[in-house]
Amino acid sequence: MPLRHQSADRAGEQLSIIDSLSSRPFPGEESRPGVNGQWSGPGFHLAVLRESQDFWEDRSIEIVEAAERELEADLAALSVILASRWGAPETVDLWHSLELGTPDPATTAREPLTFLCGVANRMQMWRLPNSDRWVGLAIGQADPEWEFQLLVGIGEASSLQRDPVPRRPDEC
Repeated sequence: MPLRHQSADRAGEQLSIIDSLSSRPFPGEESRPGVNGQWSGPGFHLAVLRESQDFWEDRSIEIVEAAERELEADLAALSVILASRWGAPETVDLWHSLELGTPDPATTAREPLTFLCGVANRMQMWRLPNSDRWVGLAIGQADPEWEFQLLVGIGEASSLQRDPVPRRPDEC
């Protein structure tokens, strides 16, 4: 089954979204995902660049793998274009960014990493030259029956650094 949001110039549309979000100021308050698949908050922007069908009716391996391959092809094409602009991407292991499963984590992740950690294992990331921002691409899926999504996250460079968990005054 074909993916939604297909167009003849899909990469151009996706790059237009990335460029727009990369230069847009961050808002003071967090918004919820909108009709256009974009949302923002202090220090971040997130957008769905493309999504597959959902898998409520058919979760066969062939259908799921075909949908994932199509999004991986989009991610690879965008990575080539962005690498020509900003150099080779870094691969960021998102699970380590959030440190899931740690009962008393020494650090916490911030948006957009918190969201991305919840739906994806890793992202391709570029640090924007002459900026305190980064751009990351990931393929995520919130639940096995839901669609795969090609996501872009734009964040402040400081969001890549872990914040210490605040200690109570009586702790050393």
